[in-house]
Amino acid sequence: MPADQILTCRDCGQPFTFTSGEQEFYASRGFSEPSRCPDCRAARKAERNAGGGYTSYGSSGGYGGGSRGGPRQMYSATCSNCGQEAQVPFQPSNDKPVYCSECFQQRGAGRGGYGGRSGGRGRY
Repeated sequence: MPADQILTCRDCGQPFTFTSGEQEFYASRGFSEPSRCPDCRAARKAERNAGGGYTSYGSSGGYGGGSRGGPRQMYSATCSNCGQEAQVPFQPSNDKPVYCSECFQQRGAGRGGYGGRSGGRGRY
């Protein structure tokens, strides 16, 4: 297993850790090492996705709502399917896969429960 690496973010200039697990994941997908820290990657993704739509958990009424005392805490993670940066509403652990919203939807998650065809409307 490779050792953790300390990299420097090309946007903010701050050091960040590229863990051995992340290195193995990136290598298995054929990705090069990240050049931005997780915060700058998330900010860049948010800028790209500012056009709206269902591009992350925090947009278009997904998990990002804060009706119970403010905005929900979001965490950065690497999608277990495509390797892209993902923002999730829970603290990721290494024992379960984490998916970006696109891969999550492609896997058919959310059907039948409260995310089915009705879109959460209709039965009150």
